[in-house]
Amino acid sequence: MKRYGQQCFQWGLTLLFGLAVFLFWRLRYPFVLSYQEQFQLFLDSKAYFSEALAVPGGLARYIAEWLVQLYISFTAGAMVLTVAFILIQQISWRLICKVCRFVDGESQQVYYPSSFLPAVLLWVLMGDESVLFAYVVSLVLCLLAMLAWPRKAVAQAVFSVVTIPLLYWVAGSMVLMVAVFVALVFIFTAKGFRRGILAVLILLWAVTCILLSSLFVHYPLDRLFAGICYYRLLAVQPFMMLFVPLLCAVLPFIVCFLPSVAKGKWNLALVSLQTVAVASLALLTIPHAYELRKYELMEYDHLVRTKQWDAILKKAENKHPDLPMSVCATNLALAMKGQLGDRVFDFYQHGSEGLLPNFQRHFTADQLAGEINFYLGLVNTSQRLAMESMEALPDQRKSVRVVKRLAETNLINGHYEVACKYLLLLKQTLFYKRWAEQTESLLGNEEKINAHPVYGWLRKIRLDEDFLYSEEEKDKICGQLFLKNKDNMMAVQYLLMIPLLDGDINRFMQYEQVVSEKINYRPRAVQEAIAFAYMQTNRPVPQGVVSQAVLQNLQGFVRVYQQGPQSPALESYKNSVWYYLTSNTTKQ
Repeated sequence: MKRYGQQCFQWGLTLLFGLAVFLFWRLRYPFVLSYQEQFQLFLDSKAYFSEALAVPGGLARYIAEWLVQLYISFTAGAMVLTVAFILIQQISWRLICKVCRFVDGESQQVYYPSSFLPAVLLWVLMGDESVLFAYVVSLVLCLLAMLAWPRKAVAQAVFSVVTIPLLYWVAGSMVLMVAVFVALVFIFTAKGFRRGILAVLILLWAVTCILLSSLFVHYPLDRLFAGICYYRLLAVQPFMMLFVPLLCAVLPFIVCFLPSVAKGKWNLALVSLQTVAVASLALLTIPHAYELRKYELMEYDHLVRTKQWDAILKKAENKHPDLPMSVCATNLALAMKGQLGDRVFDFYQHGSEGLLPNFQRHFTADQLAGEINFYLGLVNTSQRLAMESMEALPDQRKSVRVVKRLAETNLINGHYEVACKYLLLLKQTLFYKRWAEQTESLLGNEEKINAHPVYGWLRKIRLDEDFLYSEEEKDKICGQLFLKNKDNMMAVQYLLMIPLLDGDINRFMQYEQVVSEKINYRPRAVQEAIAFAYMQTNRPVPQGVVSQAVLQNLQGFVRVYQQGPQSPALESYKNSVWYYLTSNTTKQ
């Protein structure tokens, strides 16, 4: 009965841990799953499989990418991560039991909570979004290999000679963790001087396998030792990526030599103390590992990708965005809802780059800029930014999100052969295959394309004449879009807001005159800017151009401003054009 209660406690602890992992990824950070899924292009083809097997750790990467494509469903993605974390904890525990029996023939049941340490530290490590899931898969594969370590001498020799190079090719340089584990087994179980010799030999054999692989694959040695597919950035890797595997290798031996008074006994006080300690470690380290502002940008990017404009505005209303990417996403959502001219100054602004950001050669920033240009009607610019963002991926992989956008832009431009090339790639994926097949039916069918709610509209408003894109003249490009099609309200909104956000009221008035000659568009921000421009020149505002309420508000602003630019009463006008143009903190 006592043993049954002990097992219930252990499984209860594991299930509670799994529930915490699932809720963390499903409810707190689901958009991170979208972030990871979009930066790979897993193809269900023999060629892709062969390519993966051609490099050390390729099979682990292949398995990881197959699983990461499931991240398109947040529930499935959170479940994948939950299973992986529970596997690491459970294998770590069985490894502790096995090593303890190797060393002294006893099992340290009382130290069950210590088996959560590798999984907790991995959880902390994954706060770095550049850690790829291939790292987790490799960790699981190597832990399984350690668990399979035989007890007989002949089997150990075969395991060392055969399994180490095979595991290296399957899981990559994580095999060094297995070599350290085996070396420790030899040190604590072999007799006499043999223990030291065997330990050194196994470590040398693992290192030799990595060195020999450099003759067959064209990667620098430092990347082969660090792991080709563990980390998205190539220059540096966090120390924690080395520490987690090392802990997995040495933890079983540490537990074996913990106070012997607890061996074979179920000490509730000691178990409770460990549980509290591990839980405290998790609560103190995990929140700090996930930098709020960085992950906030990922959420905005996901919402833009999925066209959740209302969700973007709701998020911005709860916490005003103040980073370039989040400001751009908010302004895009306002424009897509037709509210930019009314609500632009309800949120923090930092110049016209909050509307159309400059090219940065960064894979996330350029994707967002591409989305803005796409909806504006700058299809070619969107295509260029998509290509640039994929080429800027540090791990030199392909992006399924970019490939989909390239298929769309080429379809809109009538480059059907090129679009077909990208659609053929997407047809080899699991979750984009149906979309690719449906889109393929549009190729060459001008009538269906023109009737499409997105592609047909973009064909009508896109600029189809050659011009030189200049980041210094983005307002003029928006002007060309408006002159091409006066129904392009997003271009109108951007055309008028660019000079306002740059603090150039004269340029704004020139553009407003052009716009007013073609359409009737005077939202709140435009009326406030017109009233401000006439006030600066001491001229009366033409009747009917600006509402009486705006004129009264301007008079109130002027009275308060005359009390001093730092007057606290000005805060009541902080959502106005006047406050933005006169404030020292926002003036451009």
